[in-house]
Amino acid sequence: MRPTALIELMNKAMDGVTVAFDGLTEEQWSTATDCPGWDVKDNLSHIIGTEHFLIGKTPTSHRAPQFDYVKNPIGEMNENEIDVRRPRSGAEVYAEWKQIASERAHHLATADDAYFDTPWHMPTGPGTLGEFLAIRVLDLWVHEQDIRRALGKPGHESGPVAEHTIDRLIRTLPIVIGKRAATPEGDTVVIELTGGVTRTIPITVVDGRARIVENEPANPRCTITIDSTTFLALATGRGNPADHLGGVNMSGNTELATRVVMQLNMMI
Repeated sequence: MRPTALIELMNKAMDGVTVAFDGLTEEQWSTATDCPGWDVKDNLSHIIGTEHFLIGKTPTSHRAPQFDYVKNPIGEMNENEIDVRRPRSGAEVYAEWKQIASERAHHLATADDAYFDTPWHMPTGPGTLGEFLAIRVLDLWVHEQDIRRALGKPGHESGPVAEHTIDRLIRTLPIVIGKRAATPEGDTVVIELTGGVTRTIPITVVDGRARIVENEPANPRCTITIDSTTFLALATGRGNPADHLGGVNMSGNTELATRVVMQLNMMI
């Protein structure tokens, strides 16, 4: 089935990447980001390599050195696509991005249902290429925000792509609240997101499992108020969590709240 809404989000996400990387100097292209070993140009090279693969182009035969921040086969494939582009200028990589973004948009507009129904293994388990677009939208926006954060160039912190990504990350909060932070049975942690994406997320432990509930109780064990940009950095494991605590307000049981914040990283 044709995922019309996700295709529209993909186009918006690709446009966001194009805007964020436009007009950078070579010095800006070489600015380090929160992704270990990656500068601004490397983030875009990663996006290009993935989108090349998804429209059926042959992956590079280049093999990157064995960097200690590469932890798994997916990381190795990513690094190969990044490393092969490291000798190129930022302007050259950006030009390649604009070409692949145009090809990808055309591909999404013209692909038949069989393409979108193709079985695909996603980080969340078995799915289809159509469903995988939800992960691609997230990845594009996360890396756009990586470079914006690195360059001190905030933007595109609200709107459909931002909301889609934050809502995808919210799905994993029960694991953080229940398993990692060991919230006691019957207690509720409330996370209030402010800024570009606003959400109120009450999560209660019931029968040993944390779950998002509809109504916020009168006396939650703790409330964590955090702007959605800081939430994104924490949820995607960018930098040291302690460095982001200045953007977090806690009330109630601050010991539990701190455990939650320090373990918010949900990325593989």
